[in-house]
Amino acid sequence: MGELAQKLRGELNRYSPGEKLPSSRALVERFRVSPVTVSRALGQLAAEGLVVTRPGAGAFRAEPPRASETVAGDTSWQEVTLSADAMTDVVPRSVDASGVLATLAAPPPGVVEFNSGYLHPTLQPERAMAAALARAGRRPGAWDRPPVEGLPELREWFARGIGGAITAAEVLITSGGQSALTTALRALAPPGAPVLLESPTYPGLLAIARAAGLRPVPVPVDTDGVRPELLAAAFRATGARVFVCQPLFQNPTGAVLSAARRPEVLRIAREAGAFVVEDDFVRRLVHEDAGPLPRPLASDDRDGVVVHVCSLTKATSPSFRVSALAARGPVLERLRAIQVVDHFFVPRPLQEAALELVGSPAWPRHLRTVAVELKTRRDAMTAALRLRLPEVALPHIPVGGYHLWLRLPDGTDELAFAAAGLRAGVAVAPGRPYFAAEPPAAHIRLSFAALAGVGEITEGVRRLRQACDEVLV
Repeated sequence: MGELAQKLRGELNRYSPGEKLPSSRALVERFRVSPVTVSRALGQLAAEGLVVTRPGAGAFRAEPPRASETVAGDTSWQEVTLSADAMTDVVPRSVDASGVLATLAAPPPGVVEFNSGYLHPTLQPERAMAAALARAGRRPGAWDRPPVEGLPELREWFARGIGGAITAAEVLITSGGQSALTTALRALAPPGAPVLLESPTYPGLLAIARAAGLRPVPVPVDTDGVRPELLAAAFRATGARVFVCQPLFQNPTGAVLSAARRPEVLRIAREAGAFVVEDDFVRRLVHEDAGPLPRPLASDDRDGVVVHVCSLTKATSPSFRVSALAARGPVLERLRAIQVVDHFFVPRPLQEAALELVGSPAWPRHLRTVAVELKTRRDAMTAALRLRLPEVALPHIPVGGYHLWLRLPDGTDELAFAAAGLRAGVAVAPGRPYFAAEPPAAHIRLSFAALAGVGEITEGVRRLRQACDEVLV
């Protein structure tokens, strides 16, 4: 789609403003692509303001903006208004979204996408999702207002997946994991409060905390997950009442919280009178060689310490934003109230489609296919890195998730490395946005899930060699 949009963009000067472009059928035949690809390319140009699409009539080159429309207004007053909280005792809420955008923004055509956090379209269950959505749309009442907590059957399905004593009544359906984490932090910590986070951690979580006016406090992790002695020290030093962690295939390190540390984390939080927000984001992206997985922390929690977040998005599609929040005790009502105020509810057709998808024979087949493919890609990337980039350290090889966390040689400028990678035709995620404080070393995160296959992984690592040769001199 991006390549076709680029070609059409380059041909727009052939047409006068308001002139009709060739029909979709003509574009399909000329470029030998599918009608869906043509539709998406035209949609991209329309979003850029270059063409106008008219249902039943076709696509037309857009009229140039009028002179009066190009005159910029004076928005300088906003600098004073938006910085007003810096003049008070409130923690400033300015947000750096660069770390999130690095995993969401599509790179230019021809660039190998090592920076994405989602499955490549060939790994997404597109046919199964389309069939599920079609069946869901025909369900009686599918377009009615759903219960604000979510459909009972979907809540029950998520509860079974969490296990332990969690019931459907303790589950709320939310719109994606990012939304669920935002709701949880708003419910559990007032503006200005400290919140303990793993270090390094997912940049989107740091953005959530800062947007809510919270003070992120890093707690280091190693290959066995968060270090309990440092977690206890952080609670004592800060008085924090919330700790957010990813016990399974942590982003970005891929670490799994060890069996010995699991009860320690719960005990430390309970003694501090604090909540543990468990972001169980990639349980369904396990690799074929992983073996039995540890249960969610929430399944071993009797006292309501854990607020559990899990999602279908990573295992399906970026646009299949269906997730769950699970909690026990009075905090559940606060979570519910904030969810309702912020979002009302998750659209019922999407919830019905989720039920159709996870209840279909295609769902377990999809998960098995992904498990095999992710292991193959992980092994291919690991082997290519060891062959072509031996100076880059790979301290941990995960058995789940979609990425590797690499430490660059001491003294490396990771931003210069990422820029050199782009010049060589490969996009990576720099490590700095994953740290709440000064990082101990330069890192990059490489995803192996968003690529077409092993060949693209091998080519991407070859291009990284060029970046190394340019920067590591």
